[in-house]
Amino acid sequence: MTPPAVPPTGADATGGARAPLDVDALRSLLLRPAGPLPRVDVVARTGSTNDDVVAAVRADPDAWPDGSVLVADHQAAGRGRAGRDWETPPGVALTCTFVTRPTSDHRTFGWIPLLAGLCAVTAVRATAGVPAVLKWPNDVLVPATTEVPGWGAARKVGGILAELVPLPAGVTPAVAIGIGLNVAQDAHELPVAHATSLALAGAQHVGRENLLVALVTALEDVETRWRDSGGDARLSGLADDVAAVCATLGTDVRVELPGGGEVSGRAERIDDDGALVVVDASGQAHHVLAGDVRHLRAGG
Repeated sequence: MTPPAVPPTGADATGGARAPLDVDALRSLLLRPAGPLPRVDVVARTGSTNDDVVAAVRADPDAWPDGSVLVADHQAAGRGRAGRDWETPPGVALTCTFVTRPTSDHRTFGWIPLLAGLCAVTAVRATAGVPAVLKWPNDVLVPATTEVPGWGAARKVGGILAELVPLPAGVTPAVAIGIGLNVAQDAHELPVAHATSLALAGAQHVGRENLLVALVTALEDVETRWRDSGGDARLSGLADDVAAVCATLGTDVRVELPGGGEVSGRAERIDDDGALVVVDASGQAHHVLAGDVRHLRAGG
């Protein structure tokens, strides 16, 4: 499905005028009955879309059905994994949080950030023409001409933060899926050496609205396949799709584990629960559910 075009009124990947998001255009394209989503909220500024959505869903779960989204024109205090900051100037990034209400076994929830990453990669490739890839478990990368330790010849253009929302017993679970993509930053606006933007990666005329519509289109397709298979990533073919865009697989990695310690070896595969399987030099397989991955050589 080709996403409908939106007039380029938002952030321009050529570095031009950084206009606010076109709220009317987004709502007309994405909100039911014309669009696929039951709720589309757009705010001019917030600290963290994930924080806002988690609080809102806890306060009134019924008001945030599956597929709802909160989009911030400017996110001033975004968060990444392990509490890291996600810093973006106004008007240059797509920052949003989706609500999913999965009915599958909670043991499959490890696939959620990977599937969201697949959707982000798909949307970037479709709109920006940039060969984006996924770094397990939740980073979106694009090619670079120079190497950065732990990242190789790649730069981070986006990230995923999936959070389970605590709800009372008997209420359908909710997961807040935060997605941030750098669109139009200049080099001096990037917070770390391993970051980049679509503009710096060579994309032209990529509006944030078009990127969001492409992201919703990809998420709709993936969620349909996920639900039709009962949350089975293998049966749905989604595990193969994730593996096809995951630059971590087949590379030598060092994984810094939560709470300390690390695992080094070859990233062999993604297991049935979404974990990364790393085989060390002795041949022992390590089942890694969470951690910071450093690529020790450039991935394919």
